[in-house]
Amino acid sequence: MSNALGRDLAKLVAAVDAAASECGHGAYGQHFHIMPPAGWLNDPNGLCQADGVFHAYFQYAPFDVNGGVKMWGHATSRDLMNWDYVGAPLLPDEPFDCHGVYSGSALVEDGRIRVLYTGNVKLPDADGVFDYVNSGRRADTVYVESVDGQTFSQKRVVLASEDYPEDLTCHVRDPKVWRDDDGRYHMVLGARRRVDGPHVESRFCAMHGEGAGRDVGEILVYGSADMLSWELESRVSTPERFGFMWECPGYIELEADGGVPARWLSFSPQGLEGGRWDRGNVYAAGYMPVTGDITGGDGAYELGEFRLWDAGFDFYAPQEFTAEDGRHILISWMGMPDEPTYDNAPTVACGWQHCLTLPRVLTQDGNGCLLQAPAAELNALRGEARQPADGETVETDPCFDLTASPAGDFVLTIANGLTLTYTEADRTCTLRFTDAAIAAGRTERKAVLDAPCRSLRVVGDASSLEIFLNDGAAVLSTRYYPAAGKVAVQLCGAGSTLYSLSI
Repeated sequence: MSNALGRDLAKLVAAVDAAASECGHGAYGQHFHIMPPAGWLNDPNGLCQADGVFHAYFQYAPFDVNGGVKMWGHATSRDLMNWDYVGAPLLPDEPFDCHGVYSGSALVEDGRIRVLYTGNVKLPDADGVFDYVNSGRRADTVYVESVDGQTFSQKRVVLASEDYPEDLTCHVRDPKVWRDDDGRYHMVLGARRRVDGPHVESRFCAMHGEGAGRDVGEILVYGSADMLSWELESRVSTPERFGFMWECPGYIELEADGGVPARWLSFSPQGLEGGRWDRGNVYAAGYMPVTGDITGGDGAYELGEFRLWDAGFDFYAPQEFTAEDGRHILISWMGMPDEPTYDNAPTVACGWQHCLTLPRVLTQDGNGCLLQAPAAELNALRGEARQPADGETVETDPCFDLTASPAGDFVLTIANGLTLTYTEADRTCTLRFTDAAIAAGRTERKAVLDAPCRSLRVVGDASSLEIFLNDGAAVLSTRYYPAAGKVAVQLCGAGSTLYSLSI
């Protein structure tokens, strides 16, 4: 560590981690999902693969199960399923990140893991002048690098708060970096732009300041020749206001038919209201197809329809990276910020909260929709296949993998307290908790499919379910808390194949 604060923080975190390892995670500890050793986990950060090793960093607050000052925890794996927590390498130990090492990304090249993240600072305010939206907060973009993924170089501010456009609020964060085919680096940053005019009352105003009723979310695109000196290339937004803040942006390129790259912009907009947004999560996470060039090459781009990555209860702040074999892999926080109606009380009682999703491999369907499938490494965890008949109830281990090919309406019931109901007439899947004991406040979520549902896959861990419909064209993810022991599973409307998963 570079200073005394960093050294002392490292000792404190190590002590908390060691104590947590003695206690364990309790009955709801996950088996193949990344969890925090103790305290709180949120956004995945710095996802990458280097020399065959996958690195997953994450927002980590070890001292408080309900959050607190953030640092980066670090887990590694060689198969995306067996993860080893190896410590917290990036700590809030500098004046420019003293209130949190916030989210960021990594790029692997020349034997180094090169990282950009947001350093968060909230200035002291004894007189109550700061609103921490338009004043009182700094969000600098910080660069570090590592050879081993755990020991990092001296931190360096590469974009200070003063470098951002003047019409932005203090909320600029979450750099995601990539390198194009010409060797130039690009970075997207989530931002909240001030908009003058009459205040519009909003259900988000109390949480996010009066400006939440009129501010506009957007993404800043920067370019660089060396990842150290950056210049603004473009600003990306929608013609009509789409929330007041766009967090955790990402830029995804896949090879389309004919070798033409297909592009998507991923982000988590805050402040969506009306219609389906009032019936879903407090915040959304999704993507838009991109036509043209958002990096400012010719100045022309067009954004398509916004699609949710996941219509379930627990999914936010996803990040995508490219593995060494070329697969595009998405991992998300299996949680939701500022959620007033549901929680994770059963794990909070054990001193920890939240996990990350399964690694999901991205492909496309040719119509602008990105398909998500559990990484194939999950199949190595499968035991012997069972073939439950239509309507048969079977008892399985809490960790399981169910597949089916329905031809019409179906109802899936899990743990006698959660149902997934599909109706062919309106192509709607409804995930509904019927037993409050396993729901921890969750109630109902819906996904409307573009086509009739012809494939279903459900992956269960000790306290999570991830439901993939039509090869992952739609996904519903949730935490849940079934009674200890076997889990009852019944699918009415189709036969299925069921595997227990062991790790």
